[in-house]
Amino acid sequence: MTATPIADASAQQALRDAMATVASPVAVVTALDGTRPHGTTVSAFASLSLTPPMILVSLDNQSRLLAIIRRTRRFGLNVLGRHQIDLATAFARTGRDKFQGIPWTPSEDLPRLPGSAAWLAAEVDTYVPGGDHTVLLAHAVAAERAPGNPNPLTYHQRSFGTHTPLDT
Repeated sequence: MTATPIADASAQQALRDAMATVASPVAVVTALDGTRPHGTTVSAFASLSLTPPMILVSLDNQSRLLAIIRRTRRFGLNVLGRHQIDLATAFARTGRDKFQGIPWTPSEDLPRLPGSAAWLAAEVDTYVPGGDHTVLLAHAVAAERAPGNPNPLTYHQRSFGTHTPLDT
């Protein structure tokens, strides 16, 4: 079977609309360029393997952050909690100064955002081209969950929210 690429604007919008039905977790991927922190909001990330511990993240090919990660081969993944909509919005915008006014601390020599639901540090093993994005397959070298049971920030139907368990 041969796949037919979605090329016209109406087909691309149909894909966006279909994918809006999927609730996605929200995270900020971070890296250091020398001493300067960089980051971007992502919803395309996942656990890949437990043995060895690996994660995957998808970044836009035009992203400055991807260029930095290609040089350093390292990144942080700040899984956002429901109270961090402001960070998700700040890091989703374009521009070079996304960290302006945003507190962070170094962890594993990577920028870590305080109050995140979880934190991972990763070293890239493989870059996989995928259309206008690149998928990074990376080994998790550190992982921590915030104390308690933090509610994650999710993105669904073009709105932020969180997961609520169903009564069973």
